Amino acid sequence: MSEPLKVGIAGLGTVGGGVVKILQEHRDLLAKRCGRAIELAGVSALEMPDALKDTLAGVPWFDNALDMAKADGIDVVVELIGGSDGIAKTVVETALGAGKSVTTANKALIAHHGLALAKAAEANGGVLAFEAAVAGGIPILKAIRESLAANQLHTVYGILNGTCNYILTEMEQTGRDFADVLAEAQSLGYAEADPSFDVDGIDSAHKLAILTSLSFGCPMDFDGVYVEGIRNVTAQDIAFAAELGYRIKLLAITKRANGGVLQRVHPCMIKLDSPIASVHGVINAVVAEGDFVGRTVYEGAGAGERPTASAVVADLVDIARGISAPAFSVPVAELTDLPVQAMASHKGAFYLRLMVVDESGVLAKVSEMLRDEDVSIETVLQRGRAPGETVPLILVTHEAEEAAMARVLEKLTSMAEVVEDPALIRIEPL
Repeated sequence: MSEPLKVGIAGLGTVGGGVVKILQEHRDLLAKRCGRAIELAGVSALEMPDALKDTLAGVPWFDNALDMAKADGIDVVVELIGGSDGIAKTVVETALGAGKSVTTANKALIAHHGLALAKAAEANGGVLAFEAAVAGGIPILKAIRESLAANQLHTVYGILNGTCNYILTEMEQTGRDFADVLAEAQSLGYAEADPSFDVDGIDSAHKLAILTSLSFGCPMDFDGVYVEGIRNVTAQDIAFAAELGYRIKLLAITKRANGGVLQRVHPCMIKLDSPIASVHGVINAVVAEGDFVGRTVYEGAGAGERPTASAVVADLVDIARGISAPAFSVPVAELTDLPVQAMASHKGAFYLRLMVVDESGVLAKVSEMLRDEDVSIETVLQRGRAPGETVPLILVTHEAEEAAMARVLEKLTSMAEVVEDPALIRIEPL
């Protein structure tokens, strides 16, 4: 059996602890599968967790993760500190600069600096791996990089944030509003004290930028991702969606279109028979569509100690076996620039909810505004009569241009009979 692969872990939080457990519990199994042992040769964190003190007794401790990243006795650095910049970025840069390999679960770091880091890995003979950065325990990056390598992918989409999926699932099943379910998710540990990255779509956008580059062989452009979160989705919207035969999910979607790429993260209404409409709770799912393979669907745990640690160790197994594929499927210099399409170029059907004063002529005015922007109405829902009171008016459009709908919203906002900001949710024929 070959010399052990010597691993250093920077960060001993939830995922770091999970990696330690796998390397301990599956030591013999991993050695058989790799043809060599994977040996924990160093750890570094702000402090040693009490739960790991016995397990890590005898493992070299580094007060400074940078020292570990440069240490001669370390082959691979596992970066689990987090954050797009700061010490996490410096540790990864230092390790790659020293000719070591790196695996990380840090989607923000990869989304913002992945190409530069991949270039450093190529220049110094190391590997940059980040399977755990997208969809947790689902091996979607490996599937795209290897199993689907014979295909030209044209569409990749999915549920990439378990917190948002949990919230939307609970809202649908219980009829409660966003704020109430969010508070519950925080109490259960599914949402952070500051949930902004999750519920505002930033976490999904980081992952989508990575998926786009890997899927289409183009440089990453996180700033080119249109991002809209779920804060404005109401229980009322979810109920109307069900009545119309839809379910609301926060989706991350990337498509090759018009010679470029359109990347977007936003709430969507999808038909109940869509491949991922039945994905509930904290589960993630990804759909990749290629020219030869057609549609492929991947589902599993998208976060948490064990699934994410599993993905990290899967990268270590590849490195131990000597598998060294380019981080983004092809060398960085061979990535092809694809123009980023503006969200205004999107076309699709739309759900529009207006809270209006119930009086004669309101629907006629709204219809005129839509007609003036060449938007036709497919469905109208009105319930009962309450003259002078505020009532919901639901409209579903046929396919229309995003830019036209933006102009419609601007006009509706200034309409005296519309008493709240209009709610717009895109309908996706997935």
